[in-house]
Amino acid sequence: MFPTDRKGDGADAVPALCVSIHDVAPATWDECARLAQAMREVADIPLTWLVVPQYHRGGGDAARMQKGLDNALARGDELALHGFTHLDTAPRGPSLSERFLRGTYSHEGEFAALPADEAARRIRRGLDWFAERGWPVRGFVPPAWLMGEGSWQALRAFDFDYTTSFRHFHLLGGAGGARGDMVWSPSLVYAARNRSGRLASPLLADVLALLLARHPLIRLGLHPPDVRHPRLLRHAQATVERLLTARTALTKAAFAQQLLTSTVPSNPHASSANHSRRSTTEPGAVPRAY
Repeated sequence: MFPTDRKGDGADAVPALCVSIHDVAPATWDECARLAQAMREVADIPLTWLVVPQYHRGGGDAARMQKGLDNALARGDELALHGFTHLDTAPRGPSLSERFLRGTYSHEGEFAALPADEAARRIRRGLDWFAERGWPVRGFVPPAWLMGEGSWQALRAFDFDYTTSFRHFHLLGGAGGARGDMVWSPSLVYAARNRSGRLASPLLADVLALLLARHPLIRLGLHPPDVRHPRLLRHAQATVERLLTARTALTKAAFAQQLLTSTVPSNPHASSANHSRRSTTEPGAVPRAY
């Protein structure tokens, strides 16, 4: 396995499973709540809800979502900031990779190409929105896991404990830990919007779970469209049930705190300075999930 020597109290670090529900907004609340219920049917595990303050799709009942998230916090779940609008409106550059990531892969990578000042403005507005509701927030997850150089620069000025890309869990150390560490943990995710993705993504998730079996973290990311496909939901439930035999379910914030107080190895060659250079290629071959 991996080293379990912990700083401080000497307790062992344990392999973790983090389950997150993406794109939480009034317009998606019913689907998100059904995803959470599907997970609760397997085990009463803590979840991380990735909340979008001003989601680009209107509709839904904001008061009902707020009540639901208040209840989620009360039961030990975590709320993380998931962009501000979840829509990529910045001009696209000429490179083929950028056009693929911000077009074919996803049109919703809001922070993929923002300048630092605009990225900071949106993060601050999102944090203010959380504060108005009395919600604590320790993590920032960019929509579509895409962040450009300006967004990385902006993010490092805020007091977050972590962020995530498709391939990595990045420890920001807002609570006082060393910045720049990251854990390799490609997200298990479903491509629910097309038939080929619905067939292939569960198989890819199984392969990733096997590859990650001796690593400290496995992440499962669920999106609102997943709930429309019973086969995907059953696969997610079976995956969680299987992984819980060897892993402890944690919120992402709890896993970040474990890293901050542990010697669980991340990437000794990683640094905040190289995050921006990785940002436009980070998703790798992940199937489009939304």
